[in-house]
Order: sequence, then structure tokens, then C-alpha cells
Amino acid sequence: MSTSTLDSARSLRIGPIALRSPVVLAPMAGVTNVAFRKLCRELELSRAGTVSGLYVCEMVTARALVERHPVTMHMTTFAPEESPRSLQLYTVDPENTYKAAKMIADEGLADHIDMNFGCPVPKVTRRGGGAALPFKRRLFGKIVRAAVTATEGTGIPVTVKFRIGIDDNHHTHLDAGRIAAEEGAAAVALHARTAAQRYSGTADWEQIAALKAHVTDVPVLGNGDIFDARDALSMMAATGCDGVVIGRGCLGRPWLFAELSAAFTGEPPATAPNLGEVAQIIRRHGELLAAHFGEDKGMRDIRKHVAWYLHGFPAGADLRRSLALVKTISELDDLLGELDPEVPFPPVAGGPRGRQGSPGSVTLPEGWLDDPDDCTVPAGAEVMNSGG
Repeated sequence: MSTSTLDSARSLRIGPIALRSPVVLAPMAGVTNVAFRKLCRELELSRAGTVSGLYVCEMVTARALVERHPVTMHMTTFAPEESPRSLQLYTVDPENTYKAAKMIADEGLADHIDMNFGCPVPKVTRRGGGAALPFKRRLFGKIVRAAVTATEGTGIPVTVKFRIGIDDNHHTHLDAGRIAAEEGAAAVALHARTAAQRYSGTADWEQIAALKAHVTDVPVLGNGDIFDARDALSMMAATGCDGVVIGRGCLGRPWLFAELSAAFTGEPPATAPNLGEVAQIIRRHGELLAAHFGEDKGMRDIRKHVAWYLHGFPAGADLRRSLALVKTISELDDLLGELDPEVPFPPVAGGPRGRQGSPGSVTLPEGWLDDPDDCTVPAGAEVMNSGG
């Protein structure tokens, strides 16, 4: 990447929110809770000397938020030092969208609202939600407009994230980007896969470039297959996008945001952590999860993260099994103490982590593809697990 390109890529503005680096943490169900976000911010501050990007909360359902579902309300917890506070909504109808966005604005629950139209899981698409919904162009526009209207005059920008489309025969991203911008969205983000791909295969960065060429009046962010800072720079150079959204690439690597901050400011990145430092990060993550959920649930939650943290490291099958069953912080301390702290970070620890799966046909409501201008709200699509 040329120096001039890098210079222009250093910052990002989303409405009134100015970010020092063009990096956004993607909302991930069961991952990007307050504990994980706090950890990412701490590591960026300690390793890069700043907190420069946007860290988005787990996705919550608009209806569940309006109804003040206890689990949903707990998911919207932010640390006192978090700023700006970013919350992502899953929604399928203008009415609940308006109510949820108005509630966020009136009660000061967040400083930024992102809207999820990218979820590809069958329980969502079969009811017309997530990645299926942008096919209904008019309904999609009405939902975006509802959120923008509810936050007018508050300084809370609304952004929209979506996929390329339902499958290779039904691309919706260009229309979705244009409509979102026309309806007042402050930025759009594209996960460069179709719903049929789910999380498999390779992200099609050319579609990010196409969206950037098509939508010129608001920032366009790219998402998909960014596993290190070089990938982020490569995506921005190849597509011209205004920023990057980091999802699975930070699983087990919450220090990735420090590396990205360094890359976008031209600073040398900190040395990758050795196994001893990774163990300390795991311990801190467990501590934060226990503070948020209580020790029992916090330790159950840390188990999946441990597998991502130790990806590529020599740890031994017995120790891995024990860590996968850890029940207390004291036990976590003992088990982490069995790791060799001097083992360097392994090159094979890069690449995909988390869910990948395989592509498949997308389950849709009967007749969903008959009329893209139909504004009928999909029946029952808002009734789903509050965790997304």
C-alpha cells in the first residue's frame, strides 16, 4: 500500500463519531460481550497506546429490547470507560425498529446503532430475517428509515451491515447499500459472502469494491477474511473501502486491534505474545467474564475462547481437555500454570477460527422471492433467541 493510501485510511468518520483508525469489531453472538470488548480495548491501549476503533456490542433483538427482556438488557451492558458505545439491532419490522431506536436514544443506552441484515442461519432466514430481508427492498428501506427517524437530532448515527445476497442468483448488496444511504444511514458494511456461503469459502472482495463504486456518499466498510493487519491493508488497497470490520479474525487474538492500530498509524506492531503472555490474557478474559456473568457462567463461557487462544500452540490433549471443563478461576489459574510460558507465538496460529461450516441452500419463507417490493413484515421473524 502506498503512503498516500495509508494516510487517507488512518481515520474514519461515522456521522459525528470520529475514529482514529478505520476498524470496527463485528458483533458476534456469545463473544462480543462487555468482557471481550473491555479486554480488546485494554490490549489496544497497552500495546498501541490508544483506543482507536469502534467496538460493537453483541446483536440484540429489537422486540426483546423494547420488551426489556432481562437477558437482552444484560447484553447491552457497557463498561464505564467505553466510548463510543455501539449497539447492534436485529430487526424485521419498522414499528419495533422505531421503538427500539427511540428507546436507545431516549435512555442513552448507546452512542451508535448498527443494524444486522447479514445473519445467514436457517432459523433466521426461514422467517425472512437477517440476510434474507434485503431482498424485500421497500421493507428494508422502511426499517432503515424508522431507525434514522427515531434518532434524528440525537447525534446517534445508524449504520447497516448486510451480505452480498441470498445466493449467487440473488445479489442484493448494491441495492441495499444505495437504499440504506438514501434512507439516512451514516455508513454501510458488507460481509463479502452470500447467505448460502454462510462462513465457508472465500470472501469475494471484488463485491466490496463494486459496492464502494456504487455508494459514494457514505463510508463503505468491508468484512470477510481479515485475520491480521496485512489482510486489512490489502482489503482497503484492493477495494478502496473506507474501513474494515473484524469478526472471526480476533477470536483468540484480542490483541489484533492493537496490531491494526499500529498498521494504520505507521507504527511498528508489538511483538506477538508468547504462550506465557497468552495465558495472562486468558486469565484476564476469565476474570472479566466472571465479573459480568458470575464465576460459574463465566468459566463455562471461557472454555470456547481457550480453544481459540491455544490454536497452534503445543498444549497437550489432557491439558486441553481439562481446560475445556474448567469450573473456577482458581482451577483456571492452576491449569494455565502448566503451560510453557516461553513458547513463542506460532506462525500456524493465523487464519480462520470459529465457525466455518459448509455452504448450503438458504431456507426462505414460501413465496419469499416472488415480489421484492412486497412490504409485508415476515411473520414471527422477530421472535428468536435474544442472543441472536
